[in-house]
Order: sequence, then structure tokens, then C-alpha cells
Amino acid sequence: MNPAAQSSEFQVVVIGLAMTPVDEHWDLSLRQLGVDAMRRALAEAGGVLPQAVYVGNMLAPALSGQTHLGALLADFAALRGAEAATFEAAGASGGAAFRQACLAIWSGVVESALVVGVEKMTDRVGSSVDAALAMTTDADFEAVQGMTPVAQAALRMRRYLHSYGTPDDALAGFPMTAHANALTNPLAMFHRSIDLKDYRQAPMVSPPVNLYDAAPWADGAAAVVLIRSDRVPPGLLAAQVRVVGSAVATAPLALHDQPDLLDLAAGRLSAGKAFAQAGLSPADVDVLELHDVFSIDAAVALEAAGFAQPGEGWRLAAEGEIGRDGRIPVSTFGGSKARGEVGGATGVYQIAETVLQLQGRAGANQVANARIGMAQCLGGAGATAVTHLLEAA
Repeated sequence: MNPAAQSSEFQVVVIGLAMTPVDEHWDLSLRQLGVDAMRRALAEAGGVLPQAVYVGNMLAPALSGQTHLGALLADFAALRGAEAATFEAAGASGGAAFRQACLAIWSGVVESALVVGVEKMTDRVGSSVDAALAMTTDADFEAVQGMTPVAQAALRMRRYLHSYGTPDDALAGFPMTAHANALTNPLAMFHRSIDLKDYRQAPMVSPPVNLYDAAPWADGAAAVVLIRSDRVPPGLLAAQVRVVGSAVATAPLALHDQPDLLDLAAGRLSAGKAFAQAGLSPADVDVLELHDVFSIDAAVALEAAGFAQPGEGWRLAAEGEIGRDGRIPVSTFGGSKARGEVGGATGVYQIAETVLQLQGRAGANQVANARIGMAQCLGGAGATAVTHLLEAA
């Protein structure tokens, strides 16, 4: 059943958002990034004071030496007394936090909530970062053997190229599209287009994953304000976007426990549930923010969600169908590949970018006639998938 349909009186709507530039913010702390996004999102929400604060973060304990982010950020954002908690689901942390906010409002427990995703990746370099990222794998059976997320991606990408007999550069369309979209996103980390020659000449990171197949780790924070539709301040009625589908699903964490490395089971399940809740299908989606930390993630995510048949996801990128003027515009602000990958904050950036599209506020990145948006983020090698569907009011 659609959670939004559980009450005939109200829906969950987004009324405020903010994003910091994605970059190497050596001069800003985790706290400063998060609070900046929170304050600006609240200002856009017309002074609404949220009853709850939900934080999405992946690696603050390992890289910033900080836990208890809910209380910390609520305190410094002048929200003392509010309910506050942190949610961790690896790269799906921001999406998980947004999901909890939706559930809290749908349940009637709270009327308004603020979701903030924040990550600080660049204060440390080298092996300490690799060790922290390896924590998203199975510690007992993968991390202890030296497995890292990029190594997981390499295994999955090699399997994809072999199983479907695709060209070696089959996935080039994903980073090429992302970089093209980031050119006009002032918050993106990279403002440089790439072509097929660039992709083919890129150095290998973990074969067959090359430099352009892997998103850069960066710092950033994004925040959104949610409220019951019957509590929206009058001046914000025209700008609201409602949540019409929300679902989370899980799959085995370790690669060796996954029955099929190319079947993104959690992505398929969460997308299916969200579509069923909303009474929609992939054909209804006008704009899609998907998980593209690695090119292989984008290909299998498109296939799992029903936008392409197994082994055909790469063709959508190769044939230009995912560009801003294509059949299903993807990563319209550059995605993790060119906007920059911000770990636990990624899911909230996706929501904020989708809302801008549905409000017609995406500027040079605007997709024409966008009414339905989908945002899906993944944790680990697809062990967690969080899918949200949003609709312009």
C-alpha cells in the first residue's frame, strides 16, 4: 500500500532545500558543512521549525572522529530539543535518512522534519581512506582480504563485459553524460567535458575500471525540509513537491553471497515497491538520479529498475538516451561522477536535485516538462537500495 494513501488528509512534501558546493573543503569542518546546508534549507522553508532532524552519514566516525551527529548538528543549527538521530547505510545513508523522515511524517508522529546528508572525505588521504571505505564491505570475509569498493566494482564490471560480450568501452557513455551535465552545475566538482578518446586513454584504477569509471571522493552537505501537506505555509504552496513512493530493500553484503553479480536485487525490489506505491512505472519517470559511483553501478541500476533489459543498460548511455534531452535524463547535475561523490550525503543531493527539476528551478540543467522524478542510492555493492519517487504538485 502507498504510505501516502494511509491518510486521506495529507501527503509528505518538500518545501526547502540547500546544497553546498562539492569539493575538497579543507577549510571547513564536517559540522560547518552540515550546519550551513541546514540553515539555508530552513530559510527557504519559510521559517518552519522541524520537530525532527535525521542525518545521513557514512564515515564520520572513521575519518572525522565524530559520532552522535544528530545531536551535534541540531545543536549548532539552533534546533536544541528536536528529535535527532543519524542513519548509516554506506552510500545509501542519505536516502535512508530521507526515508525515515517520510515514515515519521506519514505516521503522524511528527509534522515536519529536516534531513541532512553530510560527508567529509578529504581531510585524510591514502590508506586511511581506503581502510574506511573497506568498512562498507564484509569485514570478516572481504575487508580482511584487502577487498575495497573499487575492487568490487572491477569484479562486477569485468563480469558484465564478459557475460554480455560488450565492447571494452561499453560504459563510456555514463561518465561522458555526467561530465556534460556538470558543465552547467555551479556546485559540481568538475567542469570539464570528456569524449570517447579521453575515456579510452584514461589510466586504469583497478582493471577494467579506469579513472573515468570511478567518481572522486569529496566533501559536501545537502539538506531538505519535509512537512505535512496540510501544514505548508501559504507562501510556499506553489513550490511544493510531494513524495509518492518510498522503499528500501537489502541484498547480501558480500559479493560471494550474491547469486548473480549483475542482478541488482535490492535495486529491483526497492524500485518495484516504490513504483507500486505510487501507481507508476519506469515509463512515467521524467528525470532519474541514480547511483553512479562506478559506471557499472549505473548500468545495472537502469536494468534493475526496469529502464532496460539485462545487458542492455549500457546502450542507453552509448546511444544518448540518458542525456538531458534523451528518453530518460540521468544524473542531470553531473551525478557522483562529475558533481563529486559525497558518501552518506549522496542520497540527499539526489533528492534536492530532483526537487529542483520538478520545481523548474534547475537553471541551465533543466529537463523540459519534468513532473515525475526518481532518486535511487545504493549502499555497498548493492547490498542496500533506497528508492524515492517524487511528483510536482
